Amino acid sequence: MQNNIVETILGAIVITVTVVFLVFAYKLTDLAPVEGYTVSAHFSNINGLSVGDSVKVSGVKVGKVTEFSLDNDTYDAIVTLNIKDGIQLSTDTAAVIASEGLMGGKFVSLEAGADDMYLKDGEKIEYTQSTPGLEQLLGQAIFSMSKSKETSE
Repeated sequence: MQNNIVETILGAIVITVTVVFLVFAYKLTDLAPVEGYTVSAHFSNINGLSVGDSVKVSGVKVGKVTEFSLDNDTYDAIVTLNIKDGIQLSTDTAAVIASEGLMGGKFVSLEAGADDMYLKDGEKIEYTQSTPGLEQLLGQAIFSMSKSKETSE
């Protein structure tokens, strides 16, 4: 009888720790849906961007990336963004795919415009810019260095 009580208590402790861990992981990964509206942006390159990545204005998280699709006419990547209620983006807002650091993840940075009109649910951000990848930047640097050596000789 004594062993059954100890096993029951240990089982309850394991279950409690598991539940606490799952709640912590849920809050840490920010899987909760964002209450707000949806806008889209077309990019020529979204390498490194993932569903669930942050959408930021001036470094403050205001939403997240919810979906990717492909425009069959232009072959641009269509990125769907969910923006929190209360955040009004002017129609001339620009979206830029930025990097959190040299080895960090990507996020969408929104640069607010000055227009008096605001984006509504389902509308498109017209001004976008894809950030070149690390490989592309290194390739350009190497090409520039070899080009400057040729001209100096």
